[in-house]
Amino acid sequence: MEFRRLGRSGLSVSEISYGNWLTHGSQVEEERANSCVHAALDAGITTFDTADVYAGTRAEAVLGRALAGQRREGLEIFTKVYWPTGTGANDRGLGRKHIIESANNSLKRLQTDYVDLYQAHRFDRTTPLEETFLAFADLVRQGKVLYVGVSEWTAEQITLGAALARELHVPLISNQPQYSMLWRIIESQVVPASEREGLSQIVWSPIAQGVLTGKYQPGGEPPAGSRATDDKGGSDMIARWMRDDVLERVQQLRPIADEVGLSLAQLAVAWVLHNPNVASAIVGASRPEQVTETAKAAGVTLSDEIVAKIDDVLGDVVEYDPRRTTSP
Repeated sequence: MEFRRLGRSGLSVSEISYGNWLTHGSQVEEERANSCVHAALDAGITTFDTADVYAGTRAEAVLGRALAGQRREGLEIFTKVYWPTGTGANDRGLGRKHIIESANNSLKRLQTDYVDLYQAHRFDRTTPLEETFLAFADLVRQGKVLYVGVSEWTAEQITLGAALARELHVPLISNQPQYSMLWRIIESQVVPASEREGLSQIVWSPIAQGVLTGKYQPGGEPPAGSRATDDKGGSDMIARWMRDDVLERVQQLRPIADEVGLSLAQLAVAWVLHNPNVASAIVGASRPEQVTETAKAAGVTLSDEIVAKIDDVLGDVVEYDPRRTTSP
């Protein structure tokens, strides 16, 4: 496993992170979830990402139990706050009450005294940004949070947040966006803003919800048990790519993957890590062997020639920022 610094901070994270968004507490039984976590540890993954809202708070609890007994100093545990975790009016958003209470509840579920990174899961337009960052600052001062991040914030929001973070001495070091060969929305504005402000990307869905593994065939039915057929989550997100023109292009990536000695999934993860602003790629799994395979993408260097070949194959099926005015 290789490691990269997160933003301009002193925190190193594994190039591959293990995330449990759609699996722990919902799609995967706990025994198998535990096996996936231990496969990640065996592969050298030390960075684990979750959120209070995943599986109605159950995902954090499953991860906490799976990591119990591990040397805490050797792990980087990330979680998030924003989405509703209850029925009350204050059980959501980035107000002070919800942030403080959610942080304390997350620590209990994760069975830890602190999280390495606490992330604003979305931008809250209904709460003053100062209130949000003052709450984060207090958690940092209390030692319950070491660093702060955001998730799916726009370039403008990142810039505003970074200015306030500097004023309050809050270590804001990361953004967590969706990013893959097929979904490159962040490249035109979010990445440049993050580079200016000293943030790295921790990207989710680098395999485009499994589409970039090549398991979905053009003109064919999705495999039974795949994410495209699972009504517990993910099938709505994957729908945008379940088109023959996209699936045919993905199959055309196989010779490129073979050329560099990688599976399609490994090629997809190595591709996002080719972006120097990406510190880590989050992978999920429903089976331990999936973690073992994708972890092998760590440390892989893709040449500019290979990256150009990928771009030539994918062509106009790639989604960029719609505001982008120049060619990709």
